[in-house]
Amino acid sequence: MKHGAGGKWYLNAANYSDELAKELDLKEYLQEQWLNFENVFIRKIMGFSSIGLGYKLKLPLAGRLFRKAAESMIHSESKNRNPIRADGHFGQVIPLEDAQLILSGLAAEPIIQNYCMCRMMQRGVKDVCCINFGVLSEVIEKLPRFIPENTKVRLDREEAVEALEKQNKKGRIATVWFQPVPYINAICSY
Repeated sequence: MKHGAGGKWYLNAANYSDELAKELDLKEYLQEQWLNFENVFIRKIMGFSSIGLGYKLKLPLAGRLFRKAAESMIHSESKNRNPIRADGHFGQVIPLEDAQLILSGLAAEPIIQNYCMCRMMQRGVKDVCCINFGVLSEVIEKLPRFIPENTKVRLDREEAVEALEKQNKKGRIATVWFQPVPYINAICSY
């Protein structure tokens, strides 16, 4: 409700604006986060290991404490967010029609497609299924390990929608991502 202006948070044009990116000084945050992306991976966040976490989350008191700590980090709107922990970075599954609407008009430019960093970290697979826009795309373009070979990287709005629809035909669903709250800068087809 806070970032949706009474509607769907991811359809609020203010969450894509260059003004918001400047206000939150997102370029510095995103550069720090993406330069250290491998350190952000959930298995090793600031020395924290998720191995055995499922068991820990089931413990009555400890589970609540672990969950509360993780949620406060992920949903952080603090001015002092830690980009290495990926504070304020989370997403949501959305209908294809809403993803098309975002790419055809709401997403800040430039728009790029790049390797899915989650798939790279979790599976060691280089898959071009993420579409990033705004400040994040400017940051990622400077990091060659995330840029696909033999693939057009910069997309116009029509090409971005076509890339999204191609992923959908493979059976993948669209997810939209804050990075960090409330700035929206990515759609990944997962």
